[in-house]
Amino acid sequence: MLRNRLIDGVRRIKPILCGGQSLRSLANGATSKLTTIEVDDRSGIATLSMNLPPVNTLTMELMHDLIDSINQIESNKSRGLILTSSNDKVFSAGLDLNEMLNPDVERLRLFWTRFQDLWLALHLCGLPTAAAINGHSPAAGCVLATACEYRVMLPNLFIGIHATRFSFVISKWMMNSYQSVLPRRIVERALNQGKLFASQEALDVGLVDEIACSKEEALSKCAAFIATFDKTNPVARCLTKRMCREPDVRELLQDRAADLKECVDYVTTPLFQEGLCAHLEGLKKRK
Repeated sequence: MLRNRLIDGVRRIKPILCGGQSLRSLANGATSKLTTIEVDDRSGIATLSMNLPPVNTLTMELMHDLIDSINQIESNKSRGLILTSSNDKVFSAGLDLNEMLNPDVERLRLFWTRFQDLWLALHLCGLPTAAAINGHSPAAGCVLATACEYRVMLPNLFIGIHATRFSFVISKWMMNSYQSVLPRRIVERALNQGKLFASQEALDVGLVDEIACSKEEALSKCAAFIATFDKTNPVARCLTKRMCREPDVRELLQDRAADLKECVDYVTTPLFQEGLCAHLEGLKKRK
């Protein structure tokens, strides 16, 4: 399976070496209402912005657009991908929890499958990836950030997977994504506590790599990280990255149906439904 994915990686990254669509047409033609792609013609780095007010909730539609945008960026002449938000207060608030409240089972299956697809697209992206975290990044917002190779965060924000606060038990692949950037001891404690890390604390434990004073500085630091790969062969780098990350995705790729069944079975339990309902009511009161 890994061999097949590596061969597929070569096919997907070939346009980087062989031409493909121009950077200018990518920048002009790959914008939707929910995502925006801007490409720096000098560096070849594409900035992918989430643009779903008010808090970039990962709806079915936003996840679809993100997957499509990642694939477009990866298939063209871009030299790297920076994920950020057009909202200066929230990077992404995480999954659309309304999809999990008293769900239609078939729609829930589609929803979770799309989340699997999004994580795989970002985690296995053949390009160098970085997240400019210019707003709060809880739950699945944190999962997206940890799927990137580098993270730069603004001050006075929070990031983390706090799923236990609303009675959710995350999938093993989400734990793997967290554990790929943090020591297991910290991951275990943080997940069990439903912990959200403040920016400086996230830097101290290694959840983010740098702190920036502004979004512009965060984007610049992300671009500087991506530039460290300028002397590498992009195909060799892509395949090496995917080999390094293969243990993170192996279990999911081997049996996505089992992960889907576990999610659906748990989400439809009274335990989760009661916890989620209480969490959503609490959010309404805070508004």
